[in-house]
Amino acid sequence: MSNRVLIVDDDPVQRRLLKAAAERSGYETELFQDGRTALARLADPEQSIDVVVLDLMMPEMGGLEVLERMQAAGISVPVIVQTGQGGIETVVKAMRAGAFDFVVKPVSPERLGLSLANALKASRIGVVPKPSRNEAGFHDIVAASPAMERVISLGRRAAASVIPVVLEGESGVGKEMIAQAIQAESSRRNKPFVTVNCGAIPENLVESILFGHERGAFTGATERHAGKFAEADGGTLFLDEVGELPPEIQVKLLRAVQLGEIETVGARLPKKVNIRLISATNKDLIAEVKAGRFREDLYYRLNVFPIHVPALRKRKEDIPQLVRHFAKRFSNAIGNKSLRGVAPDAMALLTAHDWPGNIRELENAMHRAIVLCDGDTLTADLFPQIAAQVPGYSLAAPESAAEPREWAQLRSEMAAPRAHGRAAGPMTFEPADIVEPAPAISAGVPAVNAVTPEGEVRPIAEVEEELIRFALSFYRGQMSEVARRLGIGRSTLYRKLKDYAINPDDPDREAA
Repeated sequence: MSNRVLIVDDDPVQRRLLKAAAERSGYETELFQDGRTALARLADPEQSIDVVVLDLMMPEMGGLEVLERMQAAGISVPVIVQTGQGGIETVVKAMRAGAFDFVVKPVSPERLGLSLANALKASRIGVVPKPSRNEAGFHDIVAASPAMERVISLGRRAAASVIPVVLEGESGVGKEMIAQAIQAESSRRNKPFVTVNCGAIPENLVESILFGHERGAFTGATERHAGKFAEADGGTLFLDEVGELPPEIQVKLLRAVQLGEIETVGARLPKKVNIRLISATNKDLIAEVKAGRFREDLYYRLNVFPIHVPALRKRKEDIPQLVRHFAKRFSNAIGNKSLRGVAPDAMALLTAHDWPGNIRELENAMHRAIVLCDGDTLTADLFPQIAAQVPGYSLAAPESAAEPREWAQLRSEMAAPRAHGRAAGPMTFEPADIVEPAPAISAGVPAVNAVTPEGEVRPIAEVEEELIRFALSFYRGQMSEVARRLGIGRSTLYRKLKDYAINPDDPDREAA
């Protein structure tokens, strides 16, 4: 039996075009010209519908209202929405309401066929979005490190009030997830949560997108736009990369924070808004203030409750937990029910990598590995890009002559039986501790001397050079470990090696 597609559009020409395109791809179709009759058909249990193609702009009952009523009735059929105006604001609302995909009129038969196929595949493996007014809270954040426990503790304190919060940290560490958790555990949990990526908005559109505009306020403003502040009224506005805002917008943002009112472009009077403001940045805002790129008064208004989210390389205890979480999530999503766990060598490799892209990079690496995995265990050879970035690592057999001793030690620790008696084998999806080996400091290890034989303090450059040479020798040339222990980036370490003419293969000898 063919899959059945429900097409809802008030335009008879569009209905015929969509019907022809869907039937060309092998689907059966049912056509409706309004949302009410379509909802009545969806509620009929006798004949099921596999996919809905829904027009957003219809008289009487628009597509957004249809989506909301489907949600209220518990109808989880995947919905592909279509719009003739390409209005991204409406599309975003539709996706939040549970739409699976969207297309812009006039849609090509090939694009519609691809979207229908993807919706049916997602429906079969159970990943059709089920919208919920409650976002995930802190209990859904995967973490095991003391650093993240502190972040969660601070986040819960912030959720108990409406204090402005700034989330600091590198790109990809999960700042938006922390913001969503604050919203989910606050008194505004059932109110809107609106996200704005300040760095992704063209400078000439920032004011209109944030504060809205009236019809005719400028060339091209053919209709009124409420703006993100008005959209978040009563709820939470999350300003991601707030340090990217232009100076003139910073002035208006300061007024909105201070007075709780916004000035819509083209409006005669300001408008009151009631929002909880959470900002995020991967920049040092103090440095931006000193450089004159960020207003000092705005900084102090926003930075009332700062929370620093550490980079993944500084909380490696979280990596095994995240690996198991992503393995379960992606294996379930693609229907790979046979996956049992992660091999010790793969877990060792993933734990050793510094993850400059943080959780986002780890998530992508796990997704790729799950797709490529043919067996029941994730092995190290499924992560060739990661292995290429870890100095000294080889995908050859363990304890090979070319492999540093630390890798053999780490592999053996990963494969060793657990303290509670489980046999050695793949790292399963149950929580487990990962021990990161560090060279033992034995008696007689030389210390870096800060004083000359004449009793004078040595120049800082000399001490730094000697410390780098010592670290290279102590960690046997493992550049990622040396950089991490010295508290500098790898690019900085390589630059200093060049400045001091240090040969990393032989730190006690000058580079040739």
